[in-house]
Amino acid sequence: MSNSTLDTVYRMLTSEDEGRVCLDIPESACNHQPRNFFTHIVSLGATKTADGLIDPKLVLSWLLTQLGAPAVFIGLLVPVRESGALLPQLFTAASLRRLPLRKYAWTAGSIVQGLCAIAIGISALMLEGVAAGIAIISALAVLALARSVCSVTYKDVLGKTVSKSRRGTATGTATSASAFFVIIFGAVLASGFLERMDVVVAALFLAGALWAFAAILFSTLQEESGATEGGRNPLKAALQNFTLLRDDVQLRRFIATRGLLISTALAPPFMVALGSKQAADDMFGGLGLLVLASSGAALLSSYVWGRLADRSSRKVLILSAAAASIALIGTLILNALGWLTQVWALPLTIFALMIAYQGVRLGRSTHLVDMANADTRAAYTALSNTIIGLLLLLGSAFSLLAQLAGLETVLMVLAAMSALAVLAALGLEEVQENEPTSAG
Repeated sequence: MSNSTLDTVYRMLTSEDEGRVCLDIPESACNHQPRNFFTHIVSLGATKTADGLIDPKLVLSWLLTQLGAPAVFIGLLVPVRESGALLPQLFTAASLRRLPLRKYAWTAGSIVQGLCAIAIGISALMLEGVAAGIAIISALAVLALARSVCSVTYKDVLGKTVSKSRRGTATGTATSASAFFVIIFGAVLASGFLERMDVVVAALFLAGALWAFAAILFSTLQEESGATEGGRNPLKAALQNFTLLRDDVQLRRFIATRGLLISTALAPPFMVALGSKQAADDMFGGLGLLVLASSGAALLSSYVWGRLADRSSRKVLILSAAAASIALIGTLILNALGWLTQVWALPLTIFALMIAYQGVRLGRSTHLVDMANADTRAAYTALSNTIIGLLLLLGSAFSLLAQLAGLETVLMVLAAMSALAVLAALGLEEVQENEPTSAG
């Protein structure tokens, strides 16, 4: 794509006129912004598509079931994937900070994720039972660790290469684009036209290729060298990062808001379990409908959430938290009326919750990047992600609550958490209100 075409499409997506706006990025990076903007969209879109193709909550759980793996391995999928991607970040951020160009760490992490996806595909072809469970969980654990490297470096690279007022648009556009391709995957699953195991295994290999492609593309970003001080002993760095909670009131409130909003990540399995009667006769067809609902929500809402986040990530967090609470309460109402077993009901409630979930993801990401500066961004990201990883790990207790008090009680608690997140987010600052500076 030529530079003139890039500039034209860039202005269309960002509503920017000929006077380029550069805020909170190095002055020398301003002229590279259109190309960097699209590099972020395409590479991030490819990895998000890959994420959708190997979704542990749906795709990998079905795969392990078909391979005859014991239930214990299926129960490990989400904790290994989510906590493994978040918990290591507090200890890796200091080491990664020694790299003046952090795009290469993201590139390496993406390559490793691709290799792990391919390893899962090979395991599905060659192994069964316990062996398949061990191999797939092990590959997923390595994938999660590689993802933690990508997560802790991505926001830092984004903060150096894309202007403060354009970051939500870039990530929102990438999410919407990836959702389109995952919708195609969901449609194929729901149709039953192709052998279902073949579709899932092919998707695993495709995910590996997408991660490799994203790695190559991301390495071409025009990234300016960043500060390398702070590459200290990991334990000392971790302890110092925790002192940020004592010194920064806004960081504490942001982490509290994000912690309450893990309800949007934890709720889908319980919603599916509550409405499982209608899907019992065709588990895989039901899976296809839920994939379609989840991806459709991302496609329709991500770009809008991203644009809104560039104006006020605080308001996005407030709105998405309220929407999540409404979606969960709606699920309980439909269940009380006996309607949740209808074929349309569960996909509808999942669709509503996933719209809120996309708002949470884009709002929290944009707010964290814009709240921090170049010196604190990596530490804020690592600290926040590590605390949320611990909370997600503790979230496994909701399974015990479901056994003791029922699924309805779990969903009521999660709805209350989302409602409390609204109150927490009200106290956040409007971090997008700084005045931009023109360049170029």
